[in-house]
Amino acid sequence: MRIGFIGLGRMGSLMVSRLLEQKIGVVATDIHPDAVRRTASAGATPAFSIPELVKNLPPPRIIWVMVPHGRATDTVFAELGKQASRGDILIDGGNTFYQDSLQRAALLRKKGIYLLDIGVSGGLAGARDGASLMAGGERKAYDAVEPLLKALAVPDGYGYMGKSGAGHFVKMVHNGIEYALLQSYGEGYQLVHASPFHPDLREVTKVWRNGSVIRSWLLELAQAGFAADPGLENNSGVVCGGSTGEWTVQAARKLKVPVPVLSLSLRQRIASRKRPGFSSKVIAMLRQQFGGHPIPPKGKTCEELGL
Repeated sequence: MRIGFIGLGRMGSLMVSRLLEQKIGVVATDIHPDAVRRTASAGATPAFSIPELVKNLPPPRIIWVMVPHGRATDTVFAELGKQASRGDILIDGGNTFYQDSLQRAALLRKKGIYLLDIGVSGGLAGARDGASLMAGGERKAYDAVEPLLKALAVPDGYGYMGKSGAGHFVKMVHNGIEYALLQSYGEGYQLVHASPFHPDLREVTKVWRNGSVIRSWLLELAQAGFAADPGLENNSGVVCGGSTGEWTVQAARKLKVPVPVLSLSLRQRIASRKRPGFSSKVIAMLRQQFGGHPIPPKGKTCEELGL
């Protein structure tokens, strides 16, 4: 199997490395030529434009797009709509709003081009060692790319969620749950930190992550974070991002499903930009640990840094 890959950022470059290790050929491109050259040195075929990438793939093509949602995704798929051919399979692995995926799939379907919307979870470790993949789109296209998904995922870590939009919808809800989990851990650590007992949070985390009811991968990451900065003194506590959480709450309102915990978690994340506290420091630290999400330095805003 030989695929095209567009987007060689934090996640994309690690996913390409995993594919190459799994003996899957990759033609790779990115808006940054240096990223393309680095990936080429690892064994990928370099392409410095989308037309060049398409030209280097035998039809029917499989092309995975891993770029930030919004304008970048719109630009890439507009170009692919011109360059791809009938029978090609395009994959959007970013955090695209599921309604946008529905519309994009309908437009491409008129040209005989398949679109799979695939939510990717697991952070940087997942991209490197095996991710969790939630796929939506035509079942025929999913079946055709299943060997690719198997190569990228941990065992039993991928699955077909349903028709177009389903993959991104499930990933959107997943991210909403993530907000609530992070908020819960953040508040719990803040309460322990503010107590008159002042236990070492590294010791607390060690115990919590071994045998307790609340043990999780997030606590493993917390242990690494507290080991590096025990009091989170070097952490501004400003938490950026929030699009997928907003989408989750909007979808819940539309479906008349109450999500008070998710809604509050979203509001608290936004509030951290003006009133950061110890709980938001924990959340920012965990996001940096699993996804490499930057933490704005003290005195800087998410907007100033384009986050």
